[in-house]
Amino acid sequence: MCNRHEDANDHLRASRRDVLRVGAAAAIAALGGAAWAADPPKPGAAPAPNAIPPADALKRLLEGNARYAANTPREKDFSAGRAARAQAQYPFAAILSCADSRVELFVVRVAGNFVTPDLLASLEYGVKFLGVPFIFVLGHSRCGAVDAAIKVLKTKASLPGHLPDLVTALKPAVIVAEKTRSGDLLDNAIAENVRRQVARLKEARPVIAKFYAAKAIDIAGGVYDLETGKITVV
Repeated sequence: MCNRHEDANDHLRASRRDVLRVGAAAAIAALGGAAWAADPPKPGAAPAPNAIPPADALKRLLEGNARYAANTPREKDFSAGRAARAQAQYPFAAILSCADSRVELFVVRVAGNFVTPDLLASLEYGVKFLGVPFIFVLGHSRCGAVDAAIKVLKTKASLPGHLPDLVTALKPAVIVAEKTRSGDLLDNAIAENVRRQVARLKEARPVIAKFYAAKAIDIAGGVYDLETGKITVV
């Protein structure tokens, strides 16, 4: 039993380093880099959505996959334009993918990086059956979901569809951040949301809380800075 915990702790430390190393750049490898958002407009140019026909979006994804399958990736230095891309995003596709690590890292994603029952079930599967030793909640600067929650709370605006559910989930973090005397409200709310989700996972019964209490896994969180690419643990 002790050896098992020692092995788990060794894997935990290695996993923590791996997560922080890749940061938010866990790209969908099977798409050959095709899923990267378009570059933002040049300075002075009016921003425009990444409006391409759906058929062209599919074509771009399949071409990227073909490069991946043929092991002929298109090399590009994405760090060069990171600061500019932080100003806006223009994705040409949204991907609903399995969390399976054979596709990328075992990643579960949702706008606002908050815990939902479905995402919790995926994390439980990773911990219980795949031996995942470390869960990292990753928020990011300029988070549009958190910003939307702030604006809705301030203006009482009404959102369509299921977006009010997103605001409801992020509202507690915004309320706490509003009481902070220093710093930017959005930045504070983003960090607070990460902390709240980490705390929630540590108490998520029956699976994750049990593994966490036994010190078989660890759970932490951080904020990825879009302009620098660096992660700050919170």
